[in-house]
Amino acid sequence: MKKSKLILILTALGLSLFVLGGCQSKKDVTDYSKAEHWLNVPATVDKEVDVFYLYPTTYSPADQTNPSISTIDDSGMIANAKLAYDRQATAFETVANIYAPYYRQDNLSSVNREETIAGIPTTDATAAFDYYIKHYNNGRPFILAGHSQGADVTSNLLSGYLKEHPDVYKRMVVAYVIGFTVTDDYLAQNPHLKFAEGPDDTGVIVSYNTEAATVLPPGNPVVTAGALAINPINWKRDETLATAAENLGSIALNRDGSAVRNAEGNIEPVMNYADAQIDLEKGALICSTANVDLLSPGSATFGKGVYHTFDYPFYYFNLRENADNRTNKYFEKEKTSK
Repeated sequence: MKKSKLILILTALGLSLFVLGGCQSKKDVTDYSKAEHWLNVPATVDKEVDVFYLYPTTYSPADQTNPSISTIDDSGMIANAKLAYDRQATAFETVANIYAPYYRQDNLSSVNREETIAGIPTTDATAAFDYYIKHYNNGRPFILAGHSQGADVTSNLLSGYLKEHPDVYKRMVVAYVIGFTVTDDYLAQNPHLKFAEGPDDTGVIVSYNTEAATVLPPGNPVVTAGALAINPINWKRDETLATAAENLGSIALNRDGSAVRNAEGNIEPVMNYADAQIDLEKGALICSTANVDLLSPGSATFGKGVYHTFDYPFYYFNLRENADNRTNKYFEKEKTSK
């Protein structure tokens, strides 16, 4: 697909994917023994590694004036979660068996956002992960993958459940905590965790937030002080530029936010589209080759120049290759340790 066509498709998508949801006071835990509470459970388990995926905010309540948590069966959340899965989780479908629960979401308008997300959303995701480990995983190594609110919740899984279950943590290949800030302070508070240093290390966290070189007010709320980042093209932590020619492939999106597929139903790479360079001072990943006026004109929540929606689509095939590479490194280490 030509670059101009990709831009038109992404423009139509715009920032409408930044749907925000709301909150209710329910404190019960979702029952993950019920099939309807899973976005995806593979019909056939034919890979040696799993992915446990948590989608970004997809809940959009009719009344935004009353912050609430979505119900587990909210039709809008479910429909949008499927679209997010299609443009994000499918990056791993050639590498792993993908397990993805539905979970009740915050609409991000609460006064204390992190406290709210650490409540019901994290409670649901923890229950889902525990059910997955006990009933689906069967001792296989696994990858964690999330975006935005899903990445925030993933960070809570890492600092909570995986800290409390070191026997499970030792089977983690990598955690893609994308579209959310991971800091040195977070790692200091969780010394069992470590950030990726290159393309090959395992048991590590991969995180980045994509922006243009200039971001206008109100800025990027998912990038906070001390943000860490790794470049998803060259897998370096420094400011070395990775050109669009080095990118293994971005993907095009349909108007509804799903991935464009060819006649055979496959997602094809869009080449030479997105470059990547870390800005160490900001802790952000800079993409200079996208048209900011078309792709990130700005909103009340995200300033012009924030490419939050495109964290996965810009670097889709790089994430696929990296997940495959880290999985191979994991098995190599397991073999040599025996």
